[in-house]
Amino acid sequence: MMRALLAFVLVLLLGGAACAERLIVSVSNHRVTVTPNYSGEELVLFGSVEKDATTPADRTAYDLVVTVMGPRADMVTRRKERTFGIWINTDYRQFLQVPSYLALFANRPFETITSPEIARRQQIGLNNVLLTQRVSGDFADVVPNDAFRSAFIRLRTQRGLYREDGSAVTFLTPTLFRTGIPLPAEVPIGTYEVEIKLFANGAFVAKTETAFEIVKVGFEQFVANTARHNGLLYGLATVAMALMTGWMASIVFRKD
Repeated sequence: MMRALLAFVLVLLLGGAACAERLIVSVSNHRVTVTPNYSGEELVLFGSVEKDATTPADRTAYDLVVTVMGPRADMVTRRKERTFGIWINTDYRQFLQVPSYLALFANRPFETITSPEIARRQQIGLNNVLLTQRVSGDFADVVPNDAFRSAFIRLRTQRGLYREDGSAVTFLTPTLFRTGIPLPAEVPIGTYEVEIKLFANGAFVAKTETAFEIVKVGFEQFVANTARHNGLLYGLATVAMALMTGWMASIVFRKD
């Protein structure tokens, strides 16, 4: 028992010694407020690579991958086909708890940063991000060129909610870096997780995480909170507004 405990402590010490770098990062704004005239925003992520005494002397160049993930939700992609001159839904695929917003940024093309095996394991690039689907009663991710997966990513990309850019991260010095995080006008509300991974000569060497929050303010937030916590009151108010609108329209457009 004592030998096993000593071996475990030794592994921990060796693992700590092997981590020769650490990342220090921050976001320009940790709380983004969405108002009625919100049209999008861009945050700035900046940070540095901190070395210690165990960092190899010949390690001077680094690669960085930043992954931003919004609140997770279930989504559905449908396939439409033309039947007798009418477009109808013929098949669909459900994606389970996938990010509503997903962005991956790097300082150079993803395929040049590390090996395909490490890229798959660390989910580097959109093709390697796990997007769990319900397939015939089973739950699994599928190959990157799956028709539903490709369509899902394409549609989210067209709306600016999914993106990847292999030149978005800039090293201002060999250890100081920055990148922008664009947030479109229809960005989902919630907490966003930011994961930063550091590579050197193709090897994964360090990782850190941060986060920011997107919230609604003003009348929109009041309506959202009322709908969420007071469903009956929200429904009655909606019906009353509809009746009032109809009554006013009947007066304005009344023909004598």
